Amino acid sequence: MRAQAYLYSLAFVLAAGLAAPAAAQDTIKIGELNSYKSQPAFLDPYKKGMELAIEEINGKGGVNGKKLELVSRDDGGNPGEAVRVAEELVTREGVVALSGTFLSNIGLAVANFAGQKKVFFLASEPLTDKITWAEGNKYTYRLRATTYMQTAMLMPAAIAAHAKRWALVYPNYEYGQSAVATFKEMIKKAQPDVEFVTDQATPLGKLDAGAVAQAIDDAKPDAIFNVLFGPDLAKFVREGNTRGVFKNRTVVSLLSGEPEYLDPLGAETPVGWTVTGYPWDKIKTPEHVAFLTAYQKKYSDYPRLGSIVGYTTVKSLAAGLAKTKALDANSLVEAFKGLYVQSPFGAFQYRASDHQATMGAFVGKLALEKGKGTMDDFKYVDGASVLPSDAEVAKLRPAGAN
Repeated sequence: MRAQAYLYSLAFVLAAGLAAPAAAQDTIKIGELNSYKSQPAFLDPYKKGMELAIEEINGKGGVNGKKLELVSRDDGGNPGEAVRVAEELVTREGVVALSGTFLSNIGLAVANFAGQKKVFFLASEPLTDKITWAEGNKYTYRLRATTYMQTAMLMPAAIAAHAKRWALVYPNYEYGQSAVATFKEMIKKAQPDVEFVTDQATPLGKLDAGAVAQAIDDAKPDAIFNVLFGPDLAKFVREGNTRGVFKNRTVVSLLSGEPEYLDPLGAETPVGWTVTGYPWDKIKTPEHVAFLTAYQKKYSDYPRLGSIVGYTTVKSLAAGLAKTKALDANSLVEAFKGLYVQSPFGAFQYRASDHQATMGAFVGKLALEKGKGTMDDFKYVDGASVLPSDAEVAKLRPAGAN
């Protein structure tokens, strides 16, 4: 009996061992890491967007007959931890690609890891230009419109203000520094006599809003360029409204029209700011209506910009995998060159020259409707219209990055 039991056990183990690779071959694992605990306003909707895309893709048979599986991890909001997590996803989970990251310094750390380890990485959200330009590498692509792109989208309004004295306020890390450097370069090119009368670089998540708002008012600027987001933005707006900082001054602002950051402002929304954002309830294109309907049906909630980014990240990876039919990093790199993807904002392309997606953003003015903030007088700006030429990009990227 003991011998028979042993044979049954051995047969079970062998069967399990044979079944495991077969099961693995039926699934394509995508590694995803992000600062879920520290940035929930954006990343909770982001994860919902990814889950909706996974459900849609797998419901139609997956990619090349295989189901997509998302393996998510929190990066701790720390570059060192993010690299450790990325290593774990690749070596222990066996993912075929990495995606995600939110903060720009973390995105750069993971991009560097991807370049060194030759792992495909789709940076979903981090906006610093360095990811695709100065520190770009063969294995890293990026989805969202960059700080350069979104600042360029705001420049027509900034130039039209004919403001000579500008105040700058931004979180003092890679994203904020990159945006302000770009803004200074662009506005000085258009108006050589422009002055920057105060430069308020604030610690992320630790804004002394009263002191910052007062410092800006004391500098007597004609206009303000704002790069704050999240709770820092809400604090700044409250103090600025209280002190009359925004009165009779042009304000151009990155990201402030995104529901994640606009909704908490409520009746305190600063009317008239020119912003990049996402007026989810006013976009009537067929692509967006289809996405909105599916999202609301699944979650009984409205999407945020994070929802769009998460959804389109997965759709991009599925498109790349379907194009190459291979699961190695080099094949994915080649598949993404010139890859067209359908999104809720319409079709866009991943440029071969710098690995940057041409998905654009909405630009408009903040307004109040029924006590809530919204975007008005908005338009969609195609990312391709504000990106440098391939010849210019060649001077920005390191040799061998393609």
